[in-house]
Amino acid sequence: MASRLSRIWPTLSRVRLSAALGSRCVSQTPKSSASNAAVASDLQPVSPAAQDSHGHAEVSPFEKNPDFHGFHHHDSFVDEWNMRLAFFFGISVAIVIGGTFIHYLPDHGMRHWARREAERLIKQRESQGLPLMTENYYDPSTIVLPSSGEE
Repeated sequence: MASRLSRIWPTLSRVRLSAALGSRCVSQTPKSSASNAAVASDLQPVSPAAQDSHGHAEVSPFEKNPDFHGFHHHDSFVDEWNMRLAFFFGISVAIVIGGTFIHYLPDHGMRHWARREAERLIKQRESQGLPLMTENYYDPSTIVLPSSGEE
């Protein structure tokens, strides 16, 4: 099949080229409102009031600085550095200072105090040779029970 294609290829290429060289394709369809491509006839001349002393028209800040970050309209270098500083101080420093603040908040619920107190009582009972916990939560000798006749 490749040998057949190589034999007819010069003929096909001449036919295609000769047909394309002599013709010109022009669209006769009216312009639809959906296409927003600017045509040379759509461009309007700039008024002299909108031009500077050199005859240049005002340019959008986005055309001057396509990477506009919202900090400086005219200078892209200043705009980029202001963005970097804002993100550094707004995010990095806020995370460090915020994390430090949360770490050093006071002990709500006194959880740390309760643990320290439990450890102190355990050391005290071990030094006295007492068990860590007894079967009675309160000392039974200090509890006053009602007499059986008063019921």
